[in-house]
Order: sequence, then C-alpha cells, then structure tokens
Amino acid sequence: MSKPQTEHQHDDNIERVIKNADDIEKKFSKQRALKQWLEHGKVLLSMIRDYIAGRYREVPYWAMGAIALALLYVLNPLDVIPDIVPGFGYLDDATVLAFCIKLVENEINKYKAWKAGVEKVSRDKEGPVIDVEI
Repeated sequence: MSKPQTEHQHDDNIERVIKNADDIEKKFSKQRALKQWLEHGKVLLSMIRDYIAGRYREVPYWAMGAIALALLYVLNPLDVIPDIVPGFGYLDDATVLAFCIKLVENEINKYKAWKAGVEKVSRDKEGPVIDVEI
C-alpha cells in the first residue's frame, strides 16, 4: 500500500531539512533578526534529526511536517518578504517560526524532556570519576 500524497510530501520536506540543516543553522546564526530564534531552531533541527534516525518517534507526524515546512520557509530566500529587503526581510521568517513553535509547543516540551533524560542516562553510564594517585 502506498503512502497518501501529503504524507509523501512531508517525508520529502523532512529529508530536505536534513540535507540543508547546516545552511538553516547558518542562517539563524548569521542574521541578526533570526539570532533570537537560534536556540529554538537548534531544538527543531535536533528533533528532526532524532525523528529521522528513529531515536524519537513520540511525536505526531503532522508536527514533524509543520516543523519541516517552517524550517524550509526560513531557508527559502524568496518568501513572502524577500530576505534582501533591509529591515523587513526576515520578519516573515521569524513570524512563521514563531507560529510553528506555538503550534507544536507541547511536542517540543515533550521532546526536550526526552532529550534531557537521554543525556542524563548517557552521563550516568559513564560512571563516577575516580582520581587515583600513583
């Protein structure tokens, strides 16, 4: 049985985000208007990476699609207000990103809690550091 058309489009968008993750992160870090969104962008990219890798699947598919579309919108220089328009070029990018974050806020919070738990387990597996003098 084949996937419905919209599901296939979301898969393509999620893959495009992964392929362009470095460019998306660079755009967040280089553009003054988007710097305030850098940490949010990193969380969204991390969420996409963990989803694709199969490490985190406790998120509705629609949420992953929304995240992918928002990140691709930020990457696209020819959006509603082109990025070359001084002062306003990134306003629509920030607006789309803010809307997406608000839309999937509960899913982001669940992901952050899961990620914190994974990182804690990883640190705990390393065990205590024992200082030995010889």
